[in-house]
Amino acid sequence: MKKALVLIIFLTTSASAIAHSGRTDSSGGHNCSSKSQSKGLCSGYHYHNGTSHTQPAKTTKGYKRDSWKHWSDNDDDCQNTRHEILIRDSSTPVKYKSSRGCKVVSGTWLDPYTNNTYYIASDVDIDHIIPLSYAHKYGGANWPSGLKEAFANDTQNLITVDDSTNQSKGNKPPSKWLPPNRSYHSEYRRRWTALKAKYNLR
Repeated sequence: MKKALVLIIFLTTSASAIAHSGRTDSSGGHNCSSKSQSKGLCSGYHYHNGTSHTQPAKTTKGYKRDSWKHWSDNDDDCQNTRHEILIRDSSTPVKYKSSRGCKVVSGTWLDPYTNNTYYIASDVDIDHIIPLSYAHKYGGANWPSGLKEAFANDTQNLITVDDSTNQSKGNKPPSKWLPPNRSYHSEYRRRWTALKAKYNLR
């Protein structure tokens, strides 16, 4: 039997000829689970029908944060995206709220925005380097719900930082806000630029 060749169009416009499981949404796309990502089968939200939704939005109005589903648990391991980032960014083994290992309560996080270290999970935020409302305004307003969710949970766009500093940033771009830690400015701009290109944001 001939194996079907499934063309997977990635957000970065790269392709992979390796098929993987997962239900697609009404737009023909779906989020890549952590297991599939670890096997190199896919990355983020992608399509199986050659469709692309990276064109600029027709409107900049109507942003609703709830439309950008964040802190998902696509691999059903009880750890949502926030806690997976806390685990990733901690320089020491994290401690959990219960023996199930779902919610992180402590660890060691060096915040690149302030260069300060934090130990309690409730003292830090998981920042979207490119804010959701910015993405909405500059290209994402008309994205399908699956792509919005993928952007909101993209680990490349997430970083553990001081909560008050994150609040001061709001939805400002680098031209209007940069981290207090000047030594991180270059890396912050680099990551912002790479993410804009990845999602074709204006």
